[in-house]
Amino acid sequence: MPGSIKIGTRGSPLALWQARWVKDALHRANPGVHVEIVPIKTTGDKIRDVPLARVGGKGLFVKEIEEALLKGRIDLAVHSMKDMPARLPEGLKIGAVPERESVQDVLISRSGKTLARLARGARIGTSSLRRTVQLKHRRPDFRILPLRGNLDTRIRKLQTEALDAIVVAAAGVKRMNLEAHIDEYLDVSVMLPAVGQGALCIEIREADADITALVGGLNHPSTTLAVSAERAFLKRLEGSCQVPVAALGTVAGDTVSLRGLIADLEGRRLLQGDLSGDRDAPEQVGIDLADRLLATGGREILETVFAQMNGENEG
Repeated sequence: MPGSIKIGTRGSPLALWQARWVKDALHRANPGVHVEIVPIKTTGDKIRDVPLARVGGKGLFVKEIEEALLKGRIDLAVHSMKDMPARLPEGLKIGAVPERESVQDVLISRSGKTLARLARGARIGTSSLRRTVQLKHRRPDFRILPLRGNLDTRIRKLQTEALDAIVVAAAGVKRMNLEAHIDEYLDVSVMLPAVGQGALCIEIREADADITALVGGLNHPSTTLAVSAERAFLKRLEGSCQVPVAALGTVAGDTVSLRGLIADLEGRRLLQGDLSGDRDAPEQVGIDLADRLLATGGREILETVFAQMNGENEG
């Protein structure tokens, strides 16, 4: 067992909270191991004024950290699972997925109103395509405006940018003790979450047996099964935050259930489906649901989305 390990993470307050949580959990299980947190600035942290979908997707929040892991500058990385691309670089693997926090999104409004009570034409802040299309599908009158930055920055922009409300992940709000700001937890029937939302990802080198053993005790089996189904769904669709895809897996007994969503950029066409399967094959559940949605209109939706996105990038 190594005497000391280095944890790589983004430097945002939420990312550092997550890294400290993993550090403390490792300390409790291995009191003799020295654990150091190494903040790493990612491309996603440097580009603050452009929606992620226009500059390469969520992989921008992990690329530099993964490079440090591959080069041995750090021993493991802690990410928000929803920031993880569907495909990992060769030589890396997910070493553990701790127990999930809330999967839901929440509404924080300037006037204390819930989603249904917001006025016609309300200005909603989010840079997530997934959230945008589901909001537009439910309320085409909403004006969706780009919103980037750390969680406290986004909450502050409610006032400074004259927004009526913002939509963010409940997990981050709870981890940062900002729950007093929440006006409504959005049911998953209203806002299906991002793949991996609420879960942490501990990423390690495939060949590092010592670190594999060290982090294994932090893994939560049911969370891992649910996230595996969601990520297989995303991978089959070749999705990222550049396309409006959502999924939520749940585990009950020997069964893994998955709900998935594909939508166009305007939220006019929104296709959802549910599928269950054996807990021994969660990835197959994700693949099969993706294939079902692709065969019933999802392929045409995604082809249109990719064409629109490519046209924007070329323009």
